Amino acid sequence: MSHLELIATATFGLESLVADELRRLGYGQTQVENGKVTFVGDELAICRTNLWLRTAARVRIKVGEFQATTFDELFEKTKALPWARFIPKNAEFPVEGRSVQSTLFSVSDCQAIVKKAVVESLKQDYNLEWFPEDGPLMKIEVALLKDVATLTIDTTGPGLHQRGYRALATGAPLKETLAAALVILARWYPDIAFIDPFCGSGTIPIEAALMGHNMAPGLNRDFASSTWPWIAEELWSQAREEARDLINPEKPDYLIGTDMDERALRIARHNAEAAGVGDSIHFQRLEVKELSSSKKYGKLVTNPPYGERLGDDQEIRQLYQELAQIKKDLDTWSFYILTAYPHLEKAMGGRATKRRKLYNGNIETQYYQYYGPRPPRRQN
Repeated sequence: MSHLELIATATFGLESLVADELRRLGYGQTQVENGKVTFVGDELAICRTNLWLRTAARVRIKVGEFQATTFDELFEKTKALPWARFIPKNAEFPVEGRSVQSTLFSVSDCQAIVKKAVVESLKQDYNLEWFPEDGPLMKIEVALLKDVATLTIDTTGPGLHQRGYRALATGAPLKETLAAALVILARWYPDIAFIDPFCGSGTIPIEAALMGHNMAPGLNRDFASSTWPWIAEELWSQAREEARDLINPEKPDYLIGTDMDERALRIARHNAEAAGVGDSIHFQRLEVKELSSSKKYGKLVTNPPYGERLGDDQEIRQLYQELAQIKKDLDTWSFYILTAYPHLEKAMGGRATKRRKLYNGNIETQYYQYYGPRPPRRQN
């Protein structure tokens, strides 16, 4: 097994959750920075983290990192990296780039220079003058931040939020990675009642059900690195078999998604079936003001519509007033609400116990957390 420096990228605000996930998977040597968590692993770690990480965006191999303020410096230092260790003779290796607060601000020029440097490096190692690039995809990224260049290879392919179950979606669906983060931050467990009254295409309750069953979110999809020749098929088989063995067949006690849009609910049921948790979630057509529960304690986790998604200001105010009334009715429940609506606390009648800034796509939102009373401890 190789000793690899790996990077799990993350949406701003989710880095600490990704680090916690990595530690639970057994990768404790983590370094948390904005937008990424660096850790150490081997080929099996690539398989496991792609299968299991719920809140990360993708997993990358860190090939090298260095200071670069000129194109010559970028070329020579890129060329000196051990590209042949990762890239076989026939691999397809396009280069993507980004530059933030760096002297080398032309992304297209940086991409072209890195591509040329990698080709020159591979020419020396393979003693070849031409590469067909008709084999496995190994996408390179050059990321420049304050004149520091980080060169990585993407192991994931389509982002980790693409679990494979959401072939259908409503107008403004929440990314699966963010939905999973909301459930994790709510500290929900499968023996606790759970409701999402604005479930839309079902992403939040589906992510909760996957956690409740301890199902690896990437179990039913493929990854770019699953075709790489230096990661043995046996490792992917081992990682997938481990994941299947860890599935908990027991259903969560009380997991409900409601919405007033019957079309959205049909999509939610279809997505839940595709995710393998169709029998674990009850979807129901219900207006928010009609919501009630016989459960004394529980967690309401939701991403209600807000200004960017509803045009009528009066409609928005009414919606949040109805949500506030539910909070009064379910006064022993905990409420977790992700929204960009600026008057949420006023509508809810009080300050949240805790707030956390998160990004829903490019929209800055707040995750308002209202803690209810702690349920009495269960007797053995």
